Amino acid sequence: MTVQSVRTHADAIRVTEVEHVFASRATEVPALDRIDLTIEPGELVTLAGPSGCGKTTLLRLVAGFMAPSSGRIAVGEREVRGPGAERGVVFQQPTLYPWLDVRGNVVLGPRLRGVAKGERRARADTYLAMVGLTDVAERRPYELSGGMQQRVQIARVLANDPDIVLMDEPFGALDALTRERLQGELLTLWRATGKTVLFITHSVDEAVLLGSRVLVMSPRPGRIVLDETAPFARASADVDPAELRASPEFAAMTRRVREAIA
Repeated sequence: MTVQSVRTHADAIRVTEVEHVFASRATEVPALDRIDLTIEPGELVTLAGPSGCGKTTLLRLVAGFMAPSSGRIAVGEREVRGPGAERGVVFQQPTLYPWLDVRGNVVLGPRLRGVAKGERRARADTYLAMVGLTDVAERRPYELSGGMQQRVQIARVLANDPDIVLMDEPFGALDALTRERLQGELLTLWRATGKTVLFITHSVDEAVLLGSRVLVMSPRPGRIVLDETAPFARASADVDPAELRASPEFAAMTRRVREAIA
């Protein structure tokens, strides 16, 4: 995949003393406990932890899909009070419109925002090329494999040109080979675009390989119990990921992450 380097100038994400409780008439379930976190522009932060620890809850709060029970979330100096164009979300399952072809799905956001036809077509074609889907631009989503659909979803988010990309276990439902291929493509895109990425995963291996910084959350109510810089995402694109995974440094870090989760 050939991509042109484009650097963004995003603001930091700041999560300050955030707690969240899911309340019903019968009970209250604490999900997050005193989360303090700053994600700097251009970081690819992976977040791992046991099931039910609040990883997706935190991502949804940053996305603005719901408000925290207490605390503050801001992008730069602007408090998050709802979804915003500077934040794009890639869900675990592709959310594509089956009546639109691939290019139609990718240009939808720019079209709704009033981007000129020629510009949105060029933008869609640029990002489809980035994810290696130029040759399927006129196909419908149901004609594509699950991995290809996920790549369309990533292209659609990037076509909106958000500074921040929030990814909720985007490769979790894919087979191992497709997952490894998309991991490599994500790193290529991140290195080229400089987007700020928050990436939720259950996989320790994936968290360590992809993250320029790796976070681990405790069991519910979720707290950040590990926050460590990782070198592997910034390795040269010429280095085989299998070589990285075989290194003593990779093994040592995966061990620390597993111990933090246990």
